[in-house]
Amino acid sequence: MLAQDRLSIAAASDLQPVMSRVVSQFEKETGDKVNLSFGSSGNFFAQIQNGAPYDLFFSADAFYPQKLESAGLTQPDSYREYATGKIVLWVPKDSKIDVSKGLNVLADAEVKKIAIADPQHAPYGRAAEAALKKAGIWEQVSPKIVLGENISQTAQFVQSHSAEAGILALSLVLSPAMQDQGRYFEIPRTLYPALRQAAVILKSAQHKEVAQRFMEFLRKPEIVSLFRQYGFEVSDGSDR
Repeated sequence: MLAQDRLSIAAASDLQPVMSRVVSQFEKETGDKVNLSFGSSGNFFAQIQNGAPYDLFFSADAFYPQKLESAGLTQPDSYREYATGKIVLWVPKDSKIDVSKGLNVLADAEVKKIAIADPQHAPYGRAAEAALKKAGIWEQVSPKIVLGENISQTAQFVQSHSAEAGILALSLVLSPAMQDQGRYFEIPRTLYPALRQAAVILKSAQHKEVAQRFMEFLRKPEIVSLFRQYGFEVSDGSDR
């Protein structure tokens, strides 16, 4: 099957563990084929504005899909908030950092580098920055910050010990690749704006019918359960 015959999905990096499983299930049940690309929401937003040939865009926040909708670049009425994400403080299993103390532990002298996603184009990075500011430690920890291009690269920084700790997506931490590799502290939701994640079908989509089928597929109870398994909150089906 040629690449142009496949549904093309641009998805935020926090979705990598769950979306790979969703797509596999979708292909099995429908026979449709999917090309799945992961990256930062902001970079995809810029690419789509410049005509990148995606059919569907799954953002890690509502902001970018809403901007595309306002610019007339989406299929009418295709906007959907599909999940709410969460952030955690994560350290490798062999770390001596006590994550149960919460974000304040990051101000300790033994923590030299803290990985977060780049707030310029990664919603999870913006959430991390907001949480550190709300916790009152941003001034102390900002010199220690190292930026990942997206939340997956941020996780790699901590896994490879390039940083002692990271503020990551709960979905990645619960993935098979990471769930036994470290310890985490769930950052209170009061410390950062809700990570309301949204998707749109693009006006330029070559496979609008398949894209619509995929959006409907996400409503299936077993798919909702899969998102919840990876730490996402899933709404009751109201789109806005």
